[in-house]
Amino acid sequence: MKLESIPVQVTGPASGMPSAILMEIAELLTQLAEKEVSGAINLRSLPLSEEDRTRLEDRLGHGEVSAQLEVAGTTEVWETSYPGVWWIRHRGRDGQIAAEEIAVTHVPEFLMSPKEDIRAAAARINAEMHPTETSASEEEALHV
Repeated sequence: MKLESIPVQVTGPASGMPSAILMEIAELLTQLAEKEVSGAINLRSLPLSEEDRTRLEDRLGHGEVSAQLEVAGTTEVWETSYPGVWWIRHRGRDGQIAAEEIAVTHVPEFLMSPKEDIRAAAARINAEMHPTETSASEEEALHV
């Protein structure tokens, strides 16, 4: 999942944007439920005021799952009160919001461990659990 950084920030009173976004989320959630098709809404590409953003966040609420990553800034992700609807906010090193989106998916892809990392973890834990077997197999591999 790619987060795009488009610096759009509107100040001022709330508009009808939160309602329009909620309607789009409802459609995306229906697509996920019926067809297993994920989708996303890039909030930084929309003319949202801070009041719009606050209203949308309040309306979607926070669910039980959240995570924070520290990679080139802080990324916060939380499942809203609607399972399958995730709010993803990335702040640059300066603390300013650099990218923000609503992802409608089972789990945001960037939170899932890559298969290669899982294979390496399996090899590492097996080596730690059976050090003599690993040493013997490593020696055999060196003599081949």
